[in-house]
Amino acid sequence: MIPEAIWKWAQLKGISIVGTGDYTHPKWFRELNDKLEPLGNGLFRLKKPYCGNGVPESCKAEVSFMLTTEISCIYSKNKRTRKVHCIVLMPDFASAAKFSISLAKIGNLNSDGRPILGLDAKELLKIVLDTSPEAMLIPAHAWTPHFSVFGAASGFDSLEECFEELTPNVHAIETGLSSDPAMNWRLSQLDGITLISNSDAHSPAKMGREANIFDTDMTYSAILEALKTRKGFEGTIEFFPEEGKYHYDGHMACKVSLTPQETRQHDFLCPMCGKKVTVGVMHRVELLADREDGAKPPGAPPFKSIIPLPEIISETIQVGVNSKAVDAVYQKLLAELGSEFSILLDKPLPDIEASSTARLSEAVGLVRAGKVHIAPGYDGEYGKIKIFEEIERRQVKGQTLMF
Repeated sequence: MIPEAIWKWAQLKGISIVGTGDYTHPKWFRELNDKLEPLGNGLFRLKKPYCGNGVPESCKAEVSFMLTTEISCIYSKNKRTRKVHCIVLMPDFASAAKFSISLAKIGNLNSDGRPILGLDAKELLKIVLDTSPEAMLIPAHAWTPHFSVFGAASGFDSLEECFEELTPNVHAIETGLSSDPAMNWRLSQLDGITLISNSDAHSPAKMGREANIFDTDMTYSAILEALKTRKGFEGTIEFFPEEGKYHYDGHMACKVSLTPQETRQHDFLCPMCGKKVTVGVMHRVELLADREDGAKPPGAPPFKSIIPLPEIISETIQVGVNSKAVDAVYQKLLAELGSEFSILLDKPLPDIEASSTARLSEAVGLVRAGKVHIAPGYDGEYGKIKIFEEIERRQVKGQTLMF
């Protein structure tokens, strides 16, 4: 995940603006400062693009960087331990440095890319606001059980409970891999909040699992304004939320997956071992929702759900997703048709068939229509997703697990 690799893979994926991540880490901050140059609009570009970069002509495009980081706040509030992750956007290196200096007085920024601080999330927001009028804090993966603003294990029931009088300065939340906008639409308290989606990219190839669609000028201030007002915010590209690793409740050690109703029937205990289950995102959304499933607030931006192209190829040719055969098909499609997003979302299916097979074209069409089969993820276990075959969830029947 060096800047050059992020730049390369952003083009392959079809990403125009990508977050740097981790600018609070001193070594990464120095590398970013060395390798990026300001565009004069709050965004940055790579000073020296790769020579022989492996980006086909069909995918080549301008890529801009935005200074982004994530902070882990662990603290006690209202007699409970809270663990809340927050994304912080900055418009320039000077502001990012000022912000890091403030945080370095509180905790060790060298220990991790995402520093862990004994700091109230509200106090973090106060520091962000004091650093720059153009800085923004966004609660990260807002529903994840253990480290989020609404998480079952350590979160809050409302943004106001977390951020108190500073709540009007929270304009957006990140829905996370295990929830999508439709799930969040069930909470009227989020009607004025922009629902964004990002990838927790652990490697360049994982970039673009989720993304945001803007129709604005390519400037930091225009993007910030769109996040605040939703004018120019055109929606998101989503993971199928069931594939996220905390969608359902469950206990991974016993391979037990539970719906919210099943969890309640078993008194929140694993039917195999009797230990507490991890309450997932769906259960937590249902608990806080004040609308029925299927509700959509007026003016809510749309979203599109995707499966990464290598995973679709893997299923159609029946070999592992990391195999050379999958990569060969993937690279051929990119060379002939353009970026991964353009193939997944826009290219006519006959064009995809002409560059690959009828089966792959059919698979892309089924994904676009949302006709997929998923065994939901739970307790840190990613969901299993298939296009052409059904998957049965491992279910609880009385005290016996059945397939």
